[in-house]
Amino acid sequence: MLLYYITDRSQFPGDEPSRRRRLFDKIAEAASCSVDYIQLREKDLPARELEILAEQARDRIRSAKSRTALLINSRIDVAIAVGASGVHLRSNDISPGEVGEVYKKLGAGLCGPGLCGADTPVREQPASPVIAVSCHTVAEVAQATASRGTFAVFGPVFGKSDTPPTGLAALRDACRHGIPVLALGGITLENADSCLQAGATGVAAIRLFQENKISEIVRELH
Repeated sequence: MLLYYITDRSQFPGDEPSRRRRLFDKIAEAASCSVDYIQLREKDLPARELEILAEQARDRIRSAKSRTALLINSRIDVAIAVGASGVHLRSNDISPGEVGEVYKKLGAGLCGPGLCGADTPVREQPASPVIAVSCHTVAEVAQATASRGTFAVFGPVFGKSDTPPTGLAALRDACRHGIPVLALGGITLENADSCLQAGATGVAAIRLFQENKISEIVRELH
């Protein structure tokens, strides 16, 4: 079962420096517990600030000597600049195929440094970047499959306060398109198994990881 932690420092109490410290602690904790993916989703930050945050997140993961992959939400330029494992695409972003072409051009030396700033060097890039795709309908999952996404993050399965749930039946249909699907939205220890029974390859969450001791969550989920 794949585990996918989505960050949101705004949910931590305190001022901005305190929230960032809590975020880095949680990233290090997730990496030490071998959570498979961490999506840095601090979408309120401008590119340069997000790049700095991503570099620090990357360093926390490396310090843990972990296999955890760091993905950057939406910003392929930041992902490339910091040498992240890949990107998480929103449903209205460019396609996974287009992301793959950007990485190919970079490998061929056709993309220069300075993607996020004049002094930003381009880090060594993964040969095959991870490309996660947000999907809210079964049709979007089919499109992610056709455009060669690595996996789909589908939801909200159990809903959010402002979004009706897709439900387990839609999740089951989404899992029939030949791409791994991770269930998102209201995931708890109590309902994670129903997602797996519906065919999901794993689960994605913010609060499940940020509000709990991750080692206990990982143990219980596995």
